[in-house]
Amino acid sequence: MIELRDVEKSYPTRQGRRTVIRPTNLSFYRGTSTAVLGLNGAGKSTLLRLIAGVEKPDRGTVTRDVRVSSPLGLTGAFAGALTGAENLRFVCRIYNKDLAETTEFVREFTELGQYFYEPISTYSSGMKARLAFGLSMAVDFQAYVIDEGLSVGDASFRRKCRDAFENRRSRSDIIMTSHSMSTIRDFCSRAVVLDAGRAVPFEDLDAAEEYYMEMVARR
Repeated sequence: MIELRDVEKSYPTRQGRRTVIRPTNLSFYRGTSTAVLGLNGAGKSTLLRLIAGVEKPDRGTVTRDVRVSSPLGLTGAFAGALTGAENLRFVCRIYNKDLAETTEFVREFTELGQYFYEPISTYSSGMKARLAFGLSMAVDFQAYVIDEGLSVGDASFRRKCRDAFENRRSRSDIIMTSHSMSTIRDFCSRAVVLDAGRAVPFEDLDAAEEYYMEMVARR
């Protein structure tokens, strides 16, 4: 389970601190995949980073008793001066993965070719996303956090990503954002809607979508 207790998050701006996540209590249980909906700038990516532990809350606590991936779609964690292969070596050390086996899997999955051995600083955003996705698939996480990660690459690669998650659904959960409700319905059974910094949970996707569309209409 992943649990957020009284979590708040804000960022400094020229006009003062801007609160993105107001006091929030949420629970994500094993066996349930969750969509995070909200208007642009509502804090969806911030919430995912808090869940994954990439950022810390200003107040409150986030507890996890499962292995959680970094947000797929977030590529800023790579060391730009290192190659894809060298970044992979670092991941293998963290998660105690076999280097040769993981390298073979990621090279085949990402389809980066010789770019796999070039510095990350030479990668396009799409190539970075492919590498992030491949590295995450090489580790058996119990919860995958996806920030628009399934939209990366061409149609063939997107199908590969979807197939990879279909194979993981029996043992892994997903917490994801997406602008595609059809994608959300393919993978999720419940949702959290961010509304003016408040996290509103829904156990029914239809109710969540209706609430979200009302927000869009009010905008």
